[in-house]
Amino acid sequence: MHRALVARAHSSTRTCAGVPGARASTRTCAMGCRGPRRAVMIILVLACARPAMAQFEFSGAWNYVGTEDFSNDSLPVDYMGLPLTEEGRARALTYSESQLAMPEHQCEAWPPTYLATGGFALIVTRQTEPIKGATVSYTIAAWSDRVPTVIWMDGRPHPSKYALHTRSGFTTGRWEGNTLVTYTTHMKTGNLRKTGPPISDEATMTTRYFRHGSILTMLSVIEDPYYLTEPMVWTKSYQLAEAEVASQVLACITTYEGTTPGEVPHYSPETNPFIEEMSKKYNLPREVVLGYPETLYPEYRHKMKGR
Repeated sequence: MHRALVARAHSSTRTCAGVPGARASTRTCAMGCRGPRRAVMIILVLACARPAMAQFEFSGAWNYVGTEDFSNDSLPVDYMGLPLTEEGRARALTYSESQLAMPEHQCEAWPPTYLATGGFALIVTRQTEPIKGATVSYTIAAWSDRVPTVIWMDGRPHPSKYALHTRSGFTTGRWEGNTLVTYTTHMKTGNLRKTGPPISDEATMTTRYFRHGSILTMLSVIEDPYYLTEPMVWTKSYQLAEAEVASQVLACITTYEGTTPGEVPHYSPETNPFIEEMSKKYNLPREVVLGYPETLYPEYRHKMKGR
């Protein structure tokens, strides 16, 4: 009898799990402790479901919003805003646009980095798995002198570093909340701009796509261990097209355009005839035009004022 009374008294003053020092009856403990647990479980379920709901519709036609001027190709030597290494600067100064007349370059497509610099629309289609309808990939259609870009969304890995490098590169994508993040490798050597600043076949590009209503923003970060001293960041804006956007894929046939077979038009870096043109025209320091890294930052203005 005494043991039964002790057991009953002990159960009526049981401490709730996770609440040190708090005493309650068995019934109170069951109600008071399970309630918060249920609330936590509901919050976790909602949190897990939120990213899938936040993914925006990427496929469609997006017109380029031409309010940003970053082409920098009006003069032969204009590398403003580029953090070039010494090797990258030297190679850029050897470039002559007459190289485009060479038969092997006439139909050569630009690398995927052209997405970040070209003023063209994006026509995006989505490819799905036939059984469950999961997104396998997005394809950004070709445009004039740019080949299609396939963004693989099915989790496949990037190829070996010894795998073939192509004009389209290899791009994978993933969702981070409501942001589409893509990563591009295996690009061929090419130019960042029409004036010759180069990228190597070791360059990579990470791109983030944000959507705000009918506006799509693309932020690209290009890294190159050989020709860039630091990551280069470019942004562009697009607007959802209200009408069909016609594709600008053109047939390319090589022909004679003035270059002698076997000849490679180029300049010596020290004797490029256009190296002073922009500096004199706009009264700018030479290093501003030639893509020295320090010229990218606001602090360089103080150095310019001191001259």
